[in-house]
Amino acid sequence: MAVPKGKVSRQRRDKRRSSHWKLEAPGIIKCPNCGEFKMPHRVCKACGMYN
Repeated sequence: MAVPKGKVSRQRRDKRRSSHWKLEAPGIIKCPNCGEFKMPHRVCKACGMYN
């Protein structure tokens, strides 16, 4: 039978879990037509260009 290895402290547990809670910032690029910032693969709100 499996036996638990030992108590894991709150600090060690939280340190292990911390990488899963990080949010990734969405990629933002400049529109090649007008220079406004936009999300990739979406229509530019300023000029309406899709590139």
